[in-house]
Amino acid sequence: MKIRIRGNSIRYRLTKSEVISFCKTGSFAEKTEFSSTLFSYEIQTKKGITNLETDYANNKIIIYVPQSYTKDWATNTIVGFNNNFVTKEGKEIFILVEKDFVCMDETVEDQSDNYPNPNA
Repeated sequence: MKIRIRGNSIRYRLTKSEVISFCKTGSFAEKTEFSSTLFSYEIQTKKGITNLETDYANNKIIIYVPQSYTKDWATNTIVGFNNNFVTKEGKEIFILVEKDFVCMDETVEDQSDNYPNPNA
């Protein structure tokens, strides 16, 4: 799972096997181990919500996804989901969760588990 943060926006991109795992178990997580701190980011299903939500606590970013979104996401053609989430303080965070496609440009990154690029 890749994460991209820019200002008040967060984007997660998941490979095929990550989407399958997430849809089966209701969560998927990654971590980066720094010298003094562990940073992690996770995606979880959450009951009772109708749009993506997010939170940050204990060096972890979590994106919450309505359970209904994961029903056939691993097998359907829906690329992803997004929402402008408003925090308790009234700040807006744009959230995007999407399938990771093979890049059109040359890259050294292993893309064998990515979805075929529809523009290829």
